Amino acid sequence: MVLSDIKDEEGERVAQIIGEDGGDALYLHHDVSDESAWTYVVQATLDRFGRLDVLVNNAGVGWGGPPEEETLERWHRLMNVNLDGVFLGTKHAILAMKRNDPPGGSIINLSSIEGLVGDPNLGAYNASKGGVRLYTKSTALYCAKAGLNIRVNSVHPGYIWTPMVENYLAEHGDVEEGRQALNALHPVGHVGEPDDIAYGVLYLASDESKFVTGTELVIDGGYTAQ
Repeated sequence: MVLSDIKDEEGERVAQIIGEDGGDALYLHHDVSDESAWTYVVQATLDRFGRLDVLVNNAGVGWGGPPEEETLERWHRLMNVNLDGVFLGTKHAILAMKRNDPPGGSIINLSSIEGLVGDPNLGAYNASKGGVRLYTKSTALYCAKAGLNIRVNSVHPGYIWTPMVENYLAEHGDVEEGRQALNALHPVGHVGEPDDIAYGVLYLASDESKFVTGTELVIDGGYTAQ
């Protein structure tokens, strides 16, 4: 397993934990908006493990505000990470997976419920995650029709208790009050946990999902069913 991020201390620690549990993990510093970084990370993966079977495009940033107050600089930064990063990762993963013997693999793109429904305060984020959703479908069709045996799917989490969500709430008031408000948005009565998403990703990475491509796996506690 290869882990990549810009948070080196946390990434190294996760790789260490995986190693202590008997796995083989490599951490690499990686800005997903930089194509040269993708070239390096994919080549390092091939050098270490010989092939690339699964890519999870999971990097993301998010912030909100009225559209008339948004700046082009912030818009571009969000798109660079959330959408350009998915494009670059998918591009270089396909190139590597075509070289597998036999060719094939699974690409899993993290979108969001915000890629399915609109939010009045998250226009840029909505646009980026909606882009991930449709880009996933396009590349899934391409790979299938080209006979590459590469599946491409998107995952759409509801509100998951992560540092990004916690920081967003901290910027807009009391964190605990915000969490309770988020809990109430979900029919199941609570926000999700990272493992809820991880198990969905594991399914899409595995051969158990061999007939699944171009789909949206929504893991949202019923949020978008309302």
